[in-house]
Amino acid sequence: MTELIKPNRRDFFKTIGLTAAASALPMALMPTGSAIAQSNSGVITRKIPRSGELLPAIGLGTYLTFDLLPGTPRNNIREVIKRFWDGGGRVFDTSPLYGTGEISVGDFATAMGINDQMFIANKIWSTGDFLADDSHAKKSFEQSQERLWREKIDLMQVHSLVNVDQIVPVLKNWKREGKIRYVGVTHHEIPYFNALAMQVERNDLDFVQVHYSIQMRLAEDRILPAAMDKGTAVLVNMPFEKARLFKLVEGRPLPDFAKEFDCRNWAEFFLKWVISHPAITCAIPATSNPDHQTENNRAMRGKLPDQEMRIRMVKFMETIPGFDKLQEMPAYPGKAYNGYIRRAMNARAALAK
Repeated sequence: MTELIKPNRRDFFKTIGLTAAASALPMALMPTGSAIAQSNSGVITRKIPRSGELLPAIGLGTYLTFDLLPGTPRNNIREVIKRFWDGGGRVFDTSPLYGTGEISVGDFATAMGINDQMFIANKIWSTGDFLADDSHAKKSFEQSQERLWREKIDLMQVHSLVNVDQIVPVLKNWKREGKIRYVGVTHHEIPYFNALAMQVERNDLDFVQVHYSIQMRLAEDRILPAAMDKGTAVLVNMPFEKARLFKLVEGRPLPDFAKEFDCRNWAEFFLKWVISHPAITCAIPATSNPDHQTENNRAMRGKLPDQEMRIRMVKFMETIPGFDKLQEMPAYPGKAYNGYIRRAMNARAALAK
């Protein structure tokens, strides 16, 4: 049995201080058989506590950004994946609920010959015809296998805690059967944080995925401490607050102190703040813009802020007008994602008029 590695919350400052040294670990030194064993020195990595497997600290999300209607140009998506991969990224987060997100990942990864080397974090949103019926979950899983062109999925997560008490046991069975490697749960909405924390505290989970950013730090109250105590890896969604953080700092230069942790752009600023917390395994920002992906990649290298710097970064952001009201801003300002999800949302809005 693999020894459970439990980071101690009391070692927070010590862990932060050692992160820069750990960031120099070559990916070639990852455990034999790792799905992400690639030679790419200098990439910041984090251990999955329950296995010791190393993951690059920046992943790639696919919500909205990879959802495209048939016939829509999508060469930009291929370029995003290529730059992410070439930059050392290996963790792809997707879901059957993300329109054509799974298809985009599966098609391009297969064409690029990287499919069997990716770390795929996928999800299940399932109920059943009756209590404990797992037929819907099985059907969803089989569809994901086909779309992603993968027999085994690295991580399956209960999407937004839907039917969580019934689905977690299903996922654990799949893990025992060798269909998946890790089991997790997710949510992104603040009212569900206590429920998410309870799952981490009460269940033997490999992963939890949660909304966390330099502006939305509530996960620090209970979820991140619980993850550290239980040895649960943490994926972070919405590190850019659905692009609202970029709108807030639009036209503003980085603070001078950013150079102290090798930061050259705002994406790197926000991502390095997130992954410098010792509970965080991997942040999964999403983009459809290859140049933005290049900026995100830079957060995988160089120094990370220590605890004192993290505090300084937050205080700086608090001086920017509107930072405290960020959650009230419209999501994805200035962006348009016109896939199946957006089309369905528009149709529902039209019916409501």
